[in-house]
Amino acid sequence: MISHLPLHRSLPKPSLSLLSSSSSSSHLLQSLHFLPKMPTKPILIHSAKPLRVECCSTAPASESDPSGARPVSSLKIAIIGFGNYGQFLAKTLVSQGHKVLAHSRSDYSHTAKKMGVYFFSNPHDLCEQHPEIILLCTSIISTERVLKTLPLQRLKRSTLFVDVLSVKEFARNLLLDVLPSDFDVICSHPMFGPQSAKQSWKDLFFVYEKVRIGNESSRVQRCEQFLGIFQSEGCRMVEMSCQEQDRFAAGSQFTTHTVGRVLDMLGLVSTPINTKGYEALLNLVENTCGDSFDLYYGLFLYNKSALEMVERLDLAFDALRNELFGRLHQVVRKQLFEKGEKVKSVHDSSYRNRAASALSSNALRSLDIIPYEFKGKISESVDDGSKLKIAIFGFGNFGQFLAKTLARQGHSVLAYSRTDYRDAAQKLGVTFFSDANDLCEEHPDVVLLCTSILSTEKVLKSMPFQRLKRSTLFVDVLSVKEFPMNLFIQHLPPEFDILCTHPMFGPESGKNGWNGLPFVFDKVRIGSDERRIARCNSFLDIFAREGCQMVEMTCAEHDRHAAGSQFITHTMGRVLEKLQLGSTPINTKGYETLLKLVENTSGDSFDLYYGLFMYNVNAMEQLERMDFAFESLKRQLFGRLHGVLRKELFGNSQKLEVLPEISVKQNGALSSSPENVKIS
Repeated sequence: MISHLPLHRSLPKPSLSLLSSSSSSSHLLQSLHFLPKMPTKPILIHSAKPLRVECCSTAPASESDPSGARPVSSLKIAIIGFGNYGQFLAKTLVSQGHKVLAHSRSDYSHTAKKMGVYFFSNPHDLCEQHPEIILLCTSIISTERVLKTLPLQRLKRSTLFVDVLSVKEFARNLLLDVLPSDFDVICSHPMFGPQSAKQSWKDLFFVYEKVRIGNESSRVQRCEQFLGIFQSEGCRMVEMSCQEQDRFAAGSQFTTHTVGRVLDMLGLVSTPINTKGYEALLNLVENTCGDSFDLYYGLFLYNKSALEMVERLDLAFDALRNELFGRLHQVVRKQLFEKGEKVKSVHDSSYRNRAASALSSNALRSLDIIPYEFKGKISESVDDGSKLKIAIFGFGNFGQFLAKTLARQGHSVLAYSRTDYRDAAQKLGVTFFSDANDLCEEHPDVVLLCTSILSTEKVLKSMPFQRLKRSTLFVDVLSVKEFPMNLFIQHLPPEFDILCTHPMFGPESGKNGWNGLPFVFDKVRIGSDERRIARCNSFLDIFAREGCQMVEMTCAEHDRHAAGSQFITHTMGRVLEKLQLGSTPINTKGYETLLKLVENTSGDSFDLYYGLFMYNVNAMEQLERMDFAFESLKRQLFGRLHGVLRKELFGNSQKLEVLPEISVKQNGALSSSPENVKIS
């Protein structure tokens, strides 16, 4: 029976129909006047982490000497918004010899002086210096207000305006709407910030559109000179329309930030058995959680393609969840209604209790992680006395992957599989058997099960144990550990030794070697005879010789860690796979991480993923936590959107920035919810 499995909670979801009259994101945004030509409130690309400002060897800055001598090729650039990102850009501008002026509501005069920047507390004073370029480094939410309060009449009529916002159509239309037609306009997006570009800007994307540049050669030259600032730093210069940039950014930048914030809500932490995929997710969280929610909200509100991505993510997660529960439903039906053989493919609570006597000795062991140390000399081959006769049951992709290394180290490898892999075995130097009885009569030292999770029980129960030596060592390599441990204890004769292992790599991640990759093991039942202990150690030495990170932990502890890392990694990879993400001309490092994650997880069968869900008692909880995290994030986004709509319909003197988050429920009721939710 599987009555112990919790039913999946059906959480209230924001109704997307509330946000779109025809399931069209652009229709919604047009109805709310978010598209250009409406007063809006955007957001900046920079990180919220403070920038470490280093002193530069430049002339002292002062308002009294703003027109000092400068190189012929230098520009006079005024930065409006001298916060974290403005200072980040100013550092490079100054290092290249440009004269930099700055204005901000906050007093950054002390920081500006150390950087060699002329700071003006009054925008009129700055504009009277006639800068050649106005560089807008304001947040999306404040850009329109700042632009409308600038004393444009004090600037030269041919001044070049440049923005660096993360959304471009909004910025383009705002600049064209507010600025007189005499001013030049470049819309740009440096796709990096203080965190991602703290070493250099080399090979990082700089996207731009020359929206309006005068015909005079001096204005054309000034435009090229400004773009040359980024080109000379090694940026990858990409010229594309603002509309095209927003379309790509919705599929890459917005998706990346969404995934990062969902994972951040889960409170992911490093485990002793991190996979490369999980490490990538931890790095993604670190890179995105430092940014303010205003930045993420701006990507959603001011990019008309973002709502479509939210809808697609929602549908993808629901589709994956339905696949899992649909297959679970089939197992339940088969167990409840099918006559004849009782199906035991469900990891029920009885499995976890069948080995009580065998686990009593395990209870005395420390649950701390004990790194396995190889004491002998590590070499390509092993001594004759340490060579093992290893029988692989299940000679598919993973079985062949392991057999290649086993044979290379000099071990005698036998193999059995229902499919005829005779040719593949011959190429690897492996003896193939089409009859399991024939293989077992060869009396292998070790029986290595490389079957799928779903077929393990069937294979084990059909094995001719009577033809094996009574002290044979049984080893599994499944991605879940409590299930095979209990299965072994239930079906194997008590004389057999048991070693549960999990090589946390495969043909793809281990194709260039196993050095540094985790190998987790639990000596569940090893006889006290010295020869049996030595045999177990000889098998473990196979992986130690290859440089694996040997980690000894209980099966229960492994499954707890794996549910929080491996299952989440595979789940996120499969959700993103359903979006059919493609590479763009302006991939960020975070988006490259997501594409790589999809590539690594999509190669595995759904049976493997289903096994991680079905046979790890912690997986259901992780799925529910991910569901709740995504719902919480949507409530934050749609809550703010509801606040904007209320302000448009009824007017509100209260600033948008301080509106409470609104939870939009299916029944139309509204309730406040915190802006930052941690799912603990």
